[in-house]
Amino acid sequence: METVYRRLAGIDVHKRMLAVVVRIDQDGQVSYEQRKFGTTRSEIQHLAAYLQHSQVTEVVMESTAQYWRPVWYGLEAHYRLHLCHPLRTHGRRGRKSDFRDARRLVDRLHSGDLEDSFVPGAEQREWRWLSRTRVDLKDKVGVVRSQVEGLLEQGGIKLTTVVSDSFGVSGWAMLQRMAQGETDIEALIGEARGTLCKKQAALREALAGRLSPICQLLLKQFLKQVELLRQQIAEIDTALGEAMKAYAPTLHRLCRMPGVDLTAAQELLAEIGPRAAAFPTADEFASWAGACPGSQETAGVNYSARSPKGNRYLRRLLCQVAWAAVHTKQTFFAGLFTRLKPRIEARGAAWAVAHRIAKLVWLLLHEGVEYQEKGPAAKNPKTLIRKFRRLLKDFQRLGIDPSTLVSQEVQTHA
Repeated sequence: METVYRRLAGIDVHKRMLAVVVRIDQDGQVSYEQRKFGTTRSEIQHLAAYLQHSQVTEVVMESTAQYWRPVWYGLEAHYRLHLCHPLRTHGRRGRKSDFRDARRLVDRLHSGDLEDSFVPGAEQREWRWLSRTRVDLKDKVGVVRSQVEGLLEQGGIKLTTVVSDSFGVSGWAMLQRMAQGETDIEALIGEARGTLCKKQAALREALAGRLSPICQLLLKQFLKQVELLRQQIAEIDTALGEAMKAYAPTLHRLCRMPGVDLTAAQELLAEIGPRAAAFPTADEFASWAGACPGSQETAGVNYSARSPKGNRYLRRLLCQVAWAAVHTKQTFFAGLFTRLKPRIEARGAAWAVAHRIAKLVWLLLHEGVEYQEKGPAAKNPKTLIRKFRRLLKDFQRLGIDPSTLVSQEVQTHA
């Protein structure tokens, strides 16, 4: 029987060049071939042809900034690819070179001592670009909101002390009038809508300041930036809805969870995938997302249970969904938050809810099940007994006999 040997290649990725090392195992002997390539499209095509001529079956590369992307896209149709973080394969100082790095990559791939990074498919990558860009644009709106507030403070206008959202219907109309040079306080108050109409006295005092011509110019520019950002966000919403039209049932299934709206469901789908196929278990998914307790164990002692760093977009989203879920009424997550809050405070309890939500999201996507709300969990009788005994000890420590309180309460009602 003819022996089949693996042909592996390692690529050290840079902005202008690629250092490629091919490992050849034959007859118990290991040899290496090394070559340099550029990073343009034609050079990547030459690289693919060279690897095919060398009978390479698997390729490993570092995730160097964004420079690995065109290399990955040019080779993913022909080879089984592996991506690893540079910090996990970093060479020692003074013994580092491009080809040494590539050789170290291919040797670790051959030994199986390599931790792959998750790279989604082409369709999911487009979803990610859209959803992550939308998140960044919303962050920019928040930055401009802070700049506008600073501008108003410069002119002594305390609008944000009365208006909850300066970019809401009433606040936006007032800012537009200010940018146009309006100084009449009564005209600005006339833009108030809804419950803000009941705060005319507070508005009159808050709008008593005045903007200089320079501040009016800057305010007008800031408002134009917000209008442009809102337009771009609306365009991304339309594009993302069109791209995910085929997965409407999956989005609907996610939206049935407490705290998850359509925007959150789209971001979950973009980050995880429609079937969460890359994660065999819910625990592995929670670990990859960074929404689980960490481990820093040495000599049998765990010095820290701080959550590991994971997908920052997904961690942020899970935290937002958790806070929204705990504010719902008569739900399991609200009950879980109430039960955990006395022990680990509000932030820790919300993060524990986020851990549960991460596992549930994996179950909904991977198994295709429907979410069923069971309501808050029933109180555990043992927990009530422990609480009663703790209260008895507190009364005894204060020198109060609980039986006398009960008798006084009976006499009062009688």
